[in-house]
Order: sequence, then structure tokens, then C-alpha cells
Amino acid sequence: METNRVRDSYGINQIITGEYDAALSATCGNGVFVGKSDGDILAFRGIPFAKPPVGALRWKAPEAVEDGTGVFEAYFNGKSPIQTEWRSEQASFYPQSEDCLYLNLWKNQADSTEKKPVMVFFHGGSYGWGGTADPLYDGRNFVTKQPDIILVTVGYRTGLMGFVDLSYLEGGEEYPDAPNLGILDQIEALRWIQKNIAAFGGDPDNVTVFGESAGGGSVSLLPMLPRAKGLFRRAIAESGSVALTFSKEECRDFTRRLIREARTNRMSDLMAMSEGKLKAINEKLNEYNNFPQRDGRLIPAFPYVPYEQGVTKDVDIMIGTNAEEMNYWVGEIGGVIPFRFSIPVKYENDMKTLSPDDRKRVKRFMSAMKGHSMWRMARFYDEMMFRLPAIAQAQAHAKNGGKAYMYYWTIPSAIPLRKACHAVELAYVFGNREETIYTGQVADERISDTVMQMWTNFARTGDPSIEGLNWEPYDEEKRATMILSEKPHMQDDPLGGRRKLLFPLLRRMINPSYADLDYNVPFVRKAIAGGVALVAGASYLAYKLIKKK
Repeated sequence: METNRVRDSYGINQIITGEYDAALSATCGNGVFVGKSDGDILAFRGIPFAKPPVGALRWKAPEAVEDGTGVFEAYFNGKSPIQTEWRSEQASFYPQSEDCLYLNLWKNQADSTEKKPVMVFFHGGSYGWGGTADPLYDGRNFVTKQPDIILVTVGYRTGLMGFVDLSYLEGGEEYPDAPNLGILDQIEALRWIQKNIAAFGGDPDNVTVFGESAGGGSVSLLPMLPRAKGLFRRAIAESGSVALTFSKEECRDFTRRLIREARTNRMSDLMAMSEGKLKAINEKLNEYNNFPQRDGRLIPAFPYVPYEQGVTKDVDIMIGTNAEEMNYWVGEIGGVIPFRFSIPVKYENDMKTLSPDDRKRVKRFMSAMKGHSMWRMARFYDEMMFRLPAIAQAQAHAKNGGKAYMYYWTIPSAIPLRKACHAVELAYVFGNREETIYTGQVADERISDTVMQMWTNFARTGDPSIEGLNWEPYDEEKRATMILSEKPHMQDDPLGGRRKLLFPLLRRMINPSYADLDYNVPFVRKAIAGGVALVAGASYLAYKLIKKK
């Protein structure tokens, strides 16, 4: 079984007291780490980049790991962050712990490049799932195909431990960073990389961050944060943007549920709880997990503003989305029938928040779409949650001094109804073509090689062009976009009509928050009146998973 493969890879890195192979080691500020070789590929797993966020450091900003001279194995992944086991998140079946701030690194020893470009990946998972143990993110094939690149994957706190607003609890004022700890963990990892990557042959002046879904949202936020300034040079955001954030009010529901499940509103009680108890609470809350909070402290209330002010201009950005992002959730919530009875609830709630003029825009959009209403709604959310925020981000970045590149992924999954869904590109990007969890079949090697070359060319030089195919930068006038199909090609302003029609709605910050959905909406009332109350009721439970990943 897939999950057993992940579980069976678990091990604990030990202190080395005797001899070791210096050729397989790297001397870092916090010790000497000894990796494992597989042919030309040398892998280091489970290197700590921060102090364990346990005990008094629970729900605190990460602290730099202590310096040391010990020698340690780097054979096994660090534990996954606390999360609910979930079939599409393979790392969730790996052992979990609060102590999860570790990174992995792959390099190709056959390459003699003195200062290798460094690519740092932050996984997705709706900010509530995921981890570096997921075999989809294994770096062996990546650095085999691209031998001059060093690949790093980073673990960070998720869910209850990484994104929770504790300000409503007695004593919560002592934990001001709790709503965005996962982002701060990522920054701490980048600090460690700056300090230590040269020991592995990497160039600290040529670091590219990249990520998908929540990881794409993360690398969209990082360029605007003063704490992250100078820690990386480029960013690749796959199916994620600054729109994947919550307001303080949207984050409050999670805290209310935490208080109910924990049966306390005092931080002293939460701090005294065992890790096992917190795992049990998270099990009940994980599907309600927060996204990073627009707290006005770390992240501004309207997160496009730093892009519009040129704050991000020194970072080269590549960003893109997939043609049918929302079709991913057909599988996540149990099939097309739950999807059919779930998406209208979210849609009708969002429509209530719009002005009459905005509702007219949506009506025009829906009228122009073909197919069943659920698919037309899905295409609406493709635009509002993914494609248009990515365009707004790239447009503002390019307009205010930065360099941006845009892509649009159209290569479909072989899984029925998924099409070019969320996450389908990952197997291609990493060259892990036999990881078919999202693709449904072994990914095409030619396409994978092409995409990988684009990603790594961008990391090397800031230009993702490949031989025979020039990738033009994105700007507000031409809107040049790379269409990633079986035959990649450039296209100016694809789906421009959709963009023009719906772009004004971005100010509404429509996102996957569903905690306060009202079920007294026309769809549910009609379902009940039609004698399908059970289905409508079941849709409530099913839809709770709609923002999964």
C-alpha cells in the first residue's frame, strides 16, 4: 500500500560517535551531517533548522537552532507536522510530532559546478496537511535530470500548531505570532540555508523558493515580508497566491472551535496539554484549519498592496494556475454527487456578499459557461481563488519594477472528471512520473523534462525560456502567458474575457473559508422542498472538506 511505503520509510537519525565518510558529509553551524548516497545522488534528510517548537516554545516564533560540532546521521525525514491522516496527503501517514522543523536536501555529486543554484520547496496541503516525507517531493529524479541544482524541501507547522489565533484566550496576548507560525518557520529555514548552504556546494546568492497550493501561497507572501528580505532571489508559485489568506474574523471560528474542544479558554491549560491530546483536538478541527492571517502585523489586510507598492520588485516571480483547479475536490469530498450538492452552498453564500453590480458580472460569467451548474460554479472558483489572483499579483509586480512570468497548465489527469486539476503538475515538476496520485497515470517523460527545464532555467537565470521556446515576461499590456500543454506555446491574454468580467471582484477576497456558511440558501431550501433533505444535509458534511488542500 502507498501509505505503508511512507510509514516504512521512517527512522530516527542517530549521533555518530565513530568514523564516518567525510565525502558524504557537510559541516554546518549546528553540526556535521552525514547523508546517504545512491549512485551519484547524495541525500541529506532530517536536518534541524530551528529549535524544536515544544515545551515553552509551543506556539512561539521559531528560534535559531543552537550551534554545535556533533556528528549526526541525516538518513531519515523529520516527522510530519501534526495533521489528520488523509488519503491524498501521503506525508500524513508518516509519524507526526510538534517537533517537525527539519529539511531535506539532494545534490548530484557528478556535477562539478562550484556554486550551485538552490531551489527550496514548500509543500501544499491547505496549511493543515503535508510534509517532506511525501514521495511526490523526493528530490532524486529532480537532481538527476538537473545535476547543477541543489533541491531542498522544508517542513513547517500546520493546522492547530501553525495557524491559530490565540488572542481570544486568557493569556493569548503572549502568543502574537501564532496565526502565522508556519510562514515564520519557512523564513527560519531560509535563514539556515543562507548560513549553511555553501557547505553543500550551494550558492546563497541564488536561492529560488517554490511551492504548490499552500506552498504557492507561501512563496507569494514571502517576497513582501521584511523578515524574509534578502533570503532568496526568485519565487515560483504554483496554484497559490496571496489570496489564500484569511481575515482575522475568518480565523476566529477556528479559535471558537478550539475552545469548545479543549474545554478551556486559558493558554495555561493548552500549554499543559500533552502532544497526544493536541493531536486528538486537531483531528476534530483539522478540516476547519486557517490560512495565514491578514493580521496587519506580518501580512497586510489587503495583501496585493505590497506588490502594488513595489515592495516585491527585487524578487523575480513565476506564477501560474491549472485550467480546472476545482476538479481536484471532486475526489477530496468523495465523488461527483457530494460535489454536486456542496459547491452551490458555497456559491450562494458568496453571492450574498456581493453588490448588485458584482452579481450581474457573475451572472454574465455563468451564462457564458457551458455544462451543468456545478461545473460552471467550479470554473467561477477557478477564476476567483486561483487564476485571477495570480494575474493580479503578476500584473502589480511587473507594473511596479519587478519581473514576472505567467503560465497556464492544461495537461489533464487521467482520473475521470479531474482534467487539469489542482496539483496535477507536481509529478511532472519533480520528475517523479510514477507518483500517480494526481495524474492517474505515469507522467509523460518529454513533458516532465520540458517543465523541469523551465523551472530550473528560471532558478538559474531568472528566465524560464528553453531551447526553441522563448518565454516572454508578463506585463499589463500584452499579458504573455506560457500555455503548458502537450505542445507548450505562448499566448497573449488567454481567457481575457473572463479576466475583464471578474477582475473587479478580487477586492472581495473570495477564498475557501466556509466556517460560517449559511445553509438557509435557495439551493438547500429547494432541495428540502424537493424531498432530498438527506442529500442536502449530507452535503453539509461533505462540503466541510471543500477547501482541503
